[in-house]
Amino acid sequence: MNLKGEDVKMGIIDKIKDRAKKGKKTIVLPESMDIRTFKAAETILKEGIAKLIIIGTPDEIRKNSEGCDISGAMLIDPNTYEKTKEYEDLFVEIRKSKGLTHEEARKIILSDYAYYGCLMIKAGDADGMVSGACHSTADTLRPSLQIIKTKPGTKLVSAFFLMEVPDCKYGDGGVFVFADSALVQNPDSEELANIALSSAESFKFLVGAEPKVAMLSHSSKGSAKHPDVDKVVEATRLAKEIAPQFQIDGELQLDAAIVPEIASSKAKGSNVAGSANVLVFPDLDAGNIGYKLVQRLAKAEAYGPMCQGIAKPVNDLSRGCSWQDIVGVVAITAVQAMAE
Repeated sequence: MNLKGEDVKMGIIDKIKDRAKKGKKTIVLPESMDIRTFKAAETILKEGIAKLIIIGTPDEIRKNSEGCDISGAMLIDPNTYEKTKEYEDLFVEIRKSKGLTHEEARKIILSDYAYYGCLMIKAGDADGMVSGACHSTADTLRPSLQIIKTKPGTKLVSAFFLMEVPDCKYGDGGVFVFADSALVQNPDSEELANIALSSAESFKFLVGAEPKVAMLSHSSKGSAKHPDVDKVVEATRLAKEIAPQFQIDGELQLDAAIVPEIASSKAKGSNVAGSANVLVFPDLDAGNIGYKLVQRLAKAEAYGPMCQGIAKPVNDLSRGCSWQDIVGVVAITAVQAMAE
């Protein structure tokens, strides 16, 4: 898939893969129970996108990796790996205030490989983790929040999708960040402002272009009156106040946010309207429905949900993801790890 604006311009995920290859970070894949993991691993290793650790028993790995060349991956069986006791001790130490016993810790890490992977990251043995192909978002993020915890100064962990829309003149050549499309159910104004700022930073770091953040609503610049609109207006005010270095505007309807002709009538004088590339949705319903509409109807690539605000990169996958999606999310995770 090519973006517009340059002769045979590389797609955003190809650029991110090239950046990942230079850093060669170590990413954990804990879902050895799914064949998609191994199909993705073969390509990741072949292309040199990242070093991989795959967690699973020999039987799990043998059963689900048939036909895949994963000879370059580090395969770890938690039942026999020499550092399992070290990870158990670390887990007990981290959760001692919650009364976690050694027996409980060992049972968890031997049965839930996402916990094991997060402990490897916490111990410095890996740089990031990608999971969620066959686990819920909650099951992927719970161990990361318990073990790795949030970045210093972070008020909110949120999630975004990196969207790449084919043959699209809007956004940054068809590239957008959509947030929050996976995690924060009904953010208040302060939370929405924090989602906007985190998303702007993520866009700038991953895409390398200047973020233009639209705070979306069913109203544009006072065209409708409702408490839901008031929330977005206040979030916009807060975001601008906290981060004046970013171009942020709202409240804006979607068409006013991305279509210059509509923006000229609905949001005159806005430095964002008509050219937004970071779309901040007012709640999770809108964000989740929005990304899936664009993914399915516009045949866009949707990479994520990518998490923002965790001390080390741990990223979720849609349970409907393809193995190619896993490759893309691993590349993004590796690049995020390079910023740590």
